[in-house]
Amino acid sequence: MKLRLFLLSFATCIAACSQLPQKQMDNNLYVSILPLKYILRNIVHDDFQINVLVPAGASPETFEPTPKQFVELNRARFIFNVGLIDFENALLDKINEPEKVVDLHVGIDLIEGACAHGKHNDNGIHHDHGVDPHVWTSPKALKIMARNAFEAIQRAFPDSTKYADAYKRLQQQLEDLDNRTHDKIKRSGVEAFIVYHPALTYYARDYGIRQMTIETDGKDPSARQLAELIRTARQYGINKVFYQNQFPKSVVEVLARDMKARYVEIDPLDEQVVGNIDRITDLIVEP
Repeated sequence: MKLRLFLLSFATCIAACSQLPQKQMDNNLYVSILPLKYILRNIVHDDFQINVLVPAGASPETFEPTPKQFVELNRARFIFNVGLIDFENALLDKINEPEKVVDLHVGIDLIEGACAHGKHNDNGIHHDHGVDPHVWTSPKALKIMARNAFEAIQRAFPDSTKYADAYKRLQQQLEDLDNRTHDKIKRSGVEAFIVYHPALTYYARDYGIRQMTIETDGKDPSARQLAELIRTARQYGINKVFYQNQFPKSVVEVLARDMKARYVEIDPLDEQVVGNIDRITDLIVEP
């Protein structure tokens, strides 16, 4: 695995980072993916620089860290990650101070994964132990993740009321998002949607809607599976197919054409997570 070789090649670099002065380690936070930046930014505002491991437009499935990121991770005050994606675990296991790594999935009722995240691809990275990692796409899960992030900040700064006040505002944002999402889905009567990669599993469970996926275990469907998917989609009256730009859309185009549906790009890794979930919900429920 490329990531493993990369980790070994930079072992000396990481060891050197343990000698960094504390003053160089106080004002930087790291997050693994962009949606987590939104959570942290709304708690700490501009008190910390927040760096992101996987940049916009990149896929966690094929991500490899840069040497600079290795150094900066060891300088960071905290590293916030989902805690379910293999690249996170492989990378963060090498951090000199594991106590500064915060897993935000803790407390979420996890779902067995239907996506391989590169499990069958030598160049890819799969998620942890068959668990679907896409917890951040559900407002209900986001509330738990925000609480975990705040509690880590609070432990470091127990006398700060500023972060507590910011967290309350963030939780209200997420509570409102949760309520909006529930109400929109319920009023619409929509029962199912189709997406290429199963990134909305927690969203679907939490709001009582069926997620139908094109990709299964990291593979495109067979002709038989595709025909069954089209038949089921027609039964539900589905008129659009969602895809993510991190994955090929050739199969999506074929499916949409055969369904006489349109295909629509979504980005579950968008940093503006509240607005993004609102947009995805609106796309799901629109006629």
